[in-house]
Amino acid sequence: MTTPIPIQLAVEDDLSEAVLRKILSTSSRPYAVGTCYLGRGFGYLRKTIHGFNNAAKGTPFLVLTDLDQAECPPELIRTWLQAPIHSNLLFRVAVREVEAWLLADQAGLARFLGIRRALVPQSVDAIPDPKACLIGLARRTRNREMRLDIVPPARSTRQIGPNYNGRLVSFVQSRWDVSQAALSSPSLRRTVNVIARFVPTWPRRLR
Repeated sequence: MTTPIPIQLAVEDDLSEAVLRKILSTSSRPYAVGTCYLGRGFGYLRKTIHGFNNAAKGTPFLVLTDLDQAECPPELIRTWLQAPIHSNLLFRVAVREVEAWLLADQAGLARFLGIRRALVPQSVDAIPDPKACLIGLARRTRNREMRLDIVPPARSTRQIGPNYNGRLVSFVQSRWDVSQAALSSPSLRRTVNVIARFVPTWPRRLR
């Protein structure tokens, strides 16, 4: 019997958690997810990343944040975490937002929204605002309930619809094809590969 690999998660929101859980579940490695530390935006992760790095000495941690306006993933990681990164800390960055990884499954997302596949862009890591792009695609759906869930109301200051995360979490869990998406998103492909090759290190037990 294969020994499960325990791993803790730390993410910005519910959608990022669903994405990591889907990637782990489709990996050939026997991951067993423990606690998920859920923030509301990157502020929580940036504030606690040193704690996660220290905790990784005892158990693996998988952290996912968005690149947003940072120059590149290595620069963001250096800015957040000056200390040496423990080998059990998998610190991953979605370029530029986790929504780009959803857009990367062009066929699956098009079917989910009920729009033409040609409307979904291909070079997703180059999209400056993937969330706005996804919302723009959702405006085109004929499914009124889905549109109301994802798209912010007219004349509202909200950036997303009232059930934005709920709808997209449903897509990730039921339809998102990780392997297809990884073909179109280099940042997702790197994350998938890191997870597939990860071998945890364990502290030596005192005799």
